[in-house]
Amino acid sequence: MSVERELPSDEAHELIGLTAEIADKELAPRVAEFEEAGRFPREVFTLLGSAGLLTLPFPEEFGGGAQPYSVYLQVLEEIAARWAAVAVGISVHALSCHPVNAFGTDRQKADLLPDMLGGDLLGAYALSEAHAGSDPSAMRAAATGTPEGWRARGSKAWITHAGQADYYTTFLRTDSDSRRGVSCFHIPADTPGLSAGAPERKMGLCSSTTATITFDDAPISGDHLVGRPGQGLSIALSALDAGRLGIAAVATGIAQASLDHAVAYAKEREAFGRPVIDHQGVGFLLADMAAATASARATYLSAARRKDAGLGYSQEASIAKLLASDTAMSVSTDAVQILGGAGYVRDHPVERYMREAKVTQIFEGTNQIQRLLISRALARTAR
Repeated sequence: MSVERELPSDEAHELIGLTAEIADKELAPRVAEFEEAGRFPREVFTLLGSAGLLTLPFPEEFGGGAQPYSVYLQVLEEIAARWAAVAVGISVHALSCHPVNAFGTDRQKADLLPDMLGGDLLGAYALSEAHAGSDPSAMRAAATGTPEGWRARGSKAWITHAGQADYYTTFLRTDSDSRRGVSCFHIPADTPGLSAGAPERKMGLCSSTTATITFDDAPISGDHLVGRPGQGLSIALSALDAGRLGIAAVATGIAQASLDHAVAYAKEREAFGRPVIDHQGVGFLLADMAAATASARATYLSAARRKDAGLGYSQEASIAKLLASDTAMSVSTDAVQILGGAGYVRDHPVERYMREAKVTQIFEGTNQIQRLLISRALARTAR
């Protein structure tokens, strides 16, 4: 992977170099085996945590890397180009840290963030439910007040790291009001009454465990409520804006890997006496793939710079997620086409890239939801 990057400091350049070195040495040689076996790479997350790559955009005060979001996303893209499931896991971990960092009390930040950002713990983000994926206000899993705090009942679906995480940033109904009745909680994985179901059998990202978690009268300490009661949906949506940028970076990494592999193959494979890249039909297709990948990268970086500047970026995050995930799907599909029959078998990774790209159009809000959010934002600004 050779990409000209715009980085704000020598430290950021060194960070990208370190990431590429670790990704090439530790991730790329393992990915095919782990994906084939559906094996969760906990040791890889431990390695990345020890290198400081799990929590780059968070404050140094609590163990984070204090890097601009634009730099963090480029690190994520580098990792995704080698192992998309690991990059998704990093994005989810960052998502799980966001509520305590942005909405927690000073005591919660001091008590919880050092362990969350230290590299040894891995988080999960429990928002979706089987019947309420794109409409979190319809959630049914609930927490009721007790003298000691809360007691949780219900299930959360499609949870990345379920059964592997050390804690769950969880959103539960605490009032009957559809929008103001959801609250956010930090729940340790060893909480009695919390259990994970069997992992889903997925099309791609097979080394990333996804499952349902269930709360059966699970006790939650009162000081593990994050933010105010009823503030959960606004917390969730604020985290999702950042999470969508993470998925945009992951999708761009998949697209870049697809492009790189297709170019390498097209230079080596000959047809009618010359490399297939010299045939206009293939060369122009590769040019379109390169243009789309570069556009996706520029779009997520533009949104990230708004976030770094303290500007609103919700609409830009939706645009970046939409564009980058559609790009990953189209570029990976074209890579399979360029390789022909070779692209359809598992001897080459492009068929895996194509399977991995699909889910980027689905999670963190489907691309249909992104279009809805963008159109609503346009309607508001037009008035």
